[in-house]
Amino acid sequence: MREHPFTVDIDVRYNDVDLLGHVNNAIYSSYLEAARVEYLPEVLGTPESLESVLAHLEIDFERPITLEDDVEVAIWVTDIGTSTIHFAYEVRASGAVAATAETVQVAYDPETKESRPVPDEWRERIEAFENR
Repeated sequence: MREHPFTVDIDVRYNDVDLLGHVNNAIYSSYLEAARVEYLPEVLGTPESLESVLAHLEIDFERPITLEDDVEVAIWVTDIGTSTIHFAYEVRASGAVAATAETVQVAYDPETKESRPVPDEWRERIEAFENR
């Protein structure tokens, strides 16, 4: 993992927890999304359009998260393809790795409803941020 990834604090809500007393596995994808939603405008500035869609999601669970845990999600870009941005994540609960994940976002044109190339501006800003 990168030494200084972008991190986002997550508040564990009561309704995130299932009958076993830990965060339900489906909620982890919401935590990843929360990190992505903060990362993109921070890194890309506020371009007119941040249109992209989630094309792939993979999560490996390491340990449960409970209501008592302090949770943060680290996010970084591992690759930028022609129309894709590949993200890696580390979900930490009270300092211990609770899950690792990967997602792939596809740059999307809402008018044509098709993928489009990752804009050069996005590519440049992401590369500058990740290589700082």
